[in-house]
Amino acid sequence: MSFSSSIGSFKNVLAEAAKKGVTEARAKIFGHVLNRTGQRSPHKLLRKKLIGEKVAGWYPYDINKDDPLILARKEQERLNKLEMLKRRGKGPPKKGQGKRAKKSSK
Repeated sequence: MSFSSSIGSFKNVLAEAAKKGVTEARAKIFGHVLNRTGQRSPHKLLRKKLIGEKVAGWYPYDINKDDPLILARKEQERLNKLEMLKRRGKGPPKKGQGKRAKKSSK
């Protein structure tokens, strides 16, 4: 009887060790924090996205707004896209030929 009870406890020890190993591996893979004690932790609060002034304090000013080369390139991309849409017949209508003008002519 003592032999079977020792086997049972050995199985429990092995099962606990396997469960612990799997839990640690999962936490390591997915970047979770293990909280074995169950006490409150600030980790959940620190994981949240920063808002407003805090975010503005972390990042310097946006260089894209000041650089004329970047602005010119974005404008050129916009014009190229508009030209491509016009060639496909999907561009904006000429002035005075939109939905509103078509409604009043009916």
